[in-house]
Amino acid sequence: MEQAVFESIEYSAGCQDCGAGLKCWGVQALVNGSLRWDTESRCPACGFAVAACGGDLPAELRDRLLSEHGPPRLRVDASASNTVIMRVLRAELGIGLAEVKAVLSEVLTGAFSGTMPEMEFLARRLRVSGIVAVAARP
Repeated sequence: MEQAVFESIEYSAGCQDCGAGLKCWGVQALVNGSLRWDTESRCPACGFAVAACGGDLPAELRDRLLSEHGPPRLRVDASASNTVIMRVLRAELGIGLAEVKAVLSEVLTGAFSGTMPEMEFLARRLRVSGIVAVAARP
C-alpha cells in the first residue's frame, strides 16, 4: 500500500455568527488512491464551529494550499510514450483531446503543476501505466 500524501494550512476568516476571527484549518490528502479534502473552523468568541469535506477541492482552499506550499510539478521520463500519458491525463482529468495536448506539452516541459496530492495522484496513475513519473517541487 502506498503512503498517504497530505498538504495542510491554517488560516483566519471572519465568523459568520459574531464577526470575530475564526481559526480555520484545511487539508487535501491522497489516501488509498483517492483525493479528499476537509476544512474545520472554530470561533473562540462565540463557539461557532463548522466542518466540511468532499472530493472536488474548492478553488479557495486550492489557492490557499498553493500559496502556502508552492506548486509541485509533475515530471515524466523523457522517453515516455506520449500516447500513454495522454490516455492517463484524459481519464484522470476528464478533459478532451484538444485540451490534453496542451496539458501534455506542460507535462513534458515540467510546467504542469498543482497541489502535492494532485500531482502525486497523477504520478501514481502514470506509474501504473508504465510511465516513470514523479511529483516534485522545483
